[in-house]
Amino acid sequence: DAESFMKMMRINALSAFLAIKHAGIAMQQTGKGGKELSGGSIICTASVAGIRSGAGSPEYSASKAAVINLCQTASYQYAGTNVRVNAICPGLIETGMTKATFDYAKQRGTSHKIGQLNPTRRYGVASEIGHVIAFLASDEASYVNGQAIAVDGGLSASHPVVPGKFN
Repeated sequence: DAESFMKMMRINALSAFLAIKHAGIAMQQTGKGGKELSGGSIICTASVAGIRSGAGSPEYSASKAAVINLCQTASYQYAGTNVRVNAICPGLIETGMTKATFDYAKQRGTSHKIGQLNPTRRYGVASEIGHVIAFLASDEASYVNGQAIAVDGGLSASHPVVPGKFN
């Protein structure tokens, strides 16, 4: 319904908008006890659901697509300021948010099947996302800007389907 759609947009898209806006302003401040040069790296958490359909509910997918677009738009809005804005797009990662999915699979005895649709044939762990975030925040990523970086074991590199049956 419209209420749950708007709630999801507030949680994911509006929070990213406000973080980008206020962090970008702060990263541009220099002088008087501040930094000598403007700049910084803003990294928002989106999802592969924002890149490809079928990876989440319509409201979740739309909100994460909005996060990606906000990052891309902000990368142009902050042109010339040395503020970079990127989105990280995790696939299925074992976290508190996905605990119910993992618990359900364990109860059914199918936990070994989690992540089998991607080329790595496994699910991801939080530290794998953290490593990419650390890179994006570093000076080594100084030319990476306005990107949606998928960290999903290769799932978004293709369009895997689960074939249905015609009766």
